[in-house]
Amino acid sequence: MRRMMVVAALAAMASVSGVAMAEEGDAAAGQRVFNQCRACHTADQGGRNGVGPNLFGIVGRPAASIEGFRYSANMRELGTGGLVWTEERLRAYVANPKAVVPRGSMSFPGLRNETQINDLMAYLGSLKS
Repeated sequence: MRRMMVVAALAAMASVSGVAMAEEGDAAAGQRVFNQCRACHTADQGGRNGVGPNLFGIVGRPAASIEGFRYSANMRELGTGGLVWTEERLRAYVANPKAVVPRGSMSFPGLRNETQINDLMAYLGSLKS
């Protein structure tokens, strides 16, 4: 019985550490993943907006807060309601944009590869002053 408990505890610890490791991404690889986003977004400090807003400093930024960018009404509502782009919310958004902002204007269907999402989060998290 004790042996089974030790094995179960080790398995639980391994799965928890695996989850923690899965959430760590590679910012350099994330920059390559971001190439899919470049058709609409820029990521340079002080850079212009494109079809989508500039994403420099997105982590921790309130939704719909880039001055002069025309956000969808739904995104503006979420911003007014206090939505902040945490890493957790960004993860959900890049995986399935319509689930987070149902009437948003982003046409990208989402990333399905968890490694790419982890890498993209590492890259976006590195974009700060």
